[in-house]
Amino acid sequence: MEGIEHTRVEVNGINMHVAVKGQGPVVLFLHGFPELWYSWRHQILALSHKGYRCVAPDLRGFGDTDAPASVDSYNCVHVVSDLVALIQSLQVEKVFLVGHDWGAIIGWYLCLFRPELVKAYVCLSVPFFRRNPIVPTVDSMRALYGDDYYICRFQEEGKVEAEMAQVGAEYAIKNMLTNRRTGPPIFPKGEYGTAFNPDMKEDLPSWLTQQDLAYFVSKFEKTGFTGGLNYYRNFNKNWELTAPWSGAKIKVPVKFIAGELDSVYTSLGMKDYIESGGFKEDVPGLEEVIIQPGVAHFNNQETPHDITNHIYNFITKF
Repeated sequence: MEGIEHTRVEVNGINMHVAVKGQGPVVLFLHGFPELWYSWRHQILALSHKGYRCVAPDLRGFGDTDAPASVDSYNCVHVVSDLVALIQSLQVEKVFLVGHDWGAIIGWYLCLFRPELVKAYVCLSVPFFRRNPIVPTVDSMRALYGDDYYICRFQEEGKVEAEMAQVGAEYAIKNMLTNRRTGPPIFPKGEYGTAFNPDMKEDLPSWLTQQDLAYFVSKFEKTGFTGGLNYYRNFNKNWELTAPWSGAKIKVPVKFIAGELDSVYTSLGMKDYIESGGFKEDVPGLEEVIIQPGVAHFNNQETPHDITNHIYNFITKF
């Protein structure tokens, strides 16, 4: 794809696949689930032409990066350790950070654990999670939405993988990427079924080509979904590991962007958390909040030019 270089870097005991393009200050892109480096294809091309070195790894467990077998290998300490080693391999002191979905969550952990490595952070979709000092993360989600809330359904090893195998990788990925339903995703009992998107249409939206979908499908048919699902299985482990940072503030400069139809923004009290000032209280470095009208969860792909411009206009300030 237009001069993108693909390399493998040894980081933290694994081999990580990294897509790189451009010269200049580093912009490190972190993807979510069910995604890959490819989710940032538009931003990589655009920002590399504007004088930035764009670096987009497949996170551990995804795509062409190694996928350790144990669930515990996907906790926040291991994943952030991968990124610290990757940044060190680039021989730079700091990076501009951009994260979406799980990449956004990992981005918050990187800002929490190693803020000196981040010049500024553009976060898409998932705001900072204020740590509840008493109730583990998944326990609180289950109390709020029940056992069929998607994150609760993802907890048992092998079960949702078997359900996804029944519908196939293409259906599962298309079902997630094209979802525009607001509120908490609640799965049908006992099956993957219509999962995230009961309103899924046969035709793809204009922003997702058949070639794009085929790329994602080809990689997940090869790897399966377990690596990505193991991130969800570490929500409670991450809650334990971050106890020393309970109440800590994020002081890195931050710009937050979400679609108004995003199922994250419209559940778990996130909208109220953002609008009430709780988000700014926890993230004193928060400089801008952008809510995109009519846009859903995968905003880096649905509105690529808009997201690229938001990133560029923010990072040029530093």
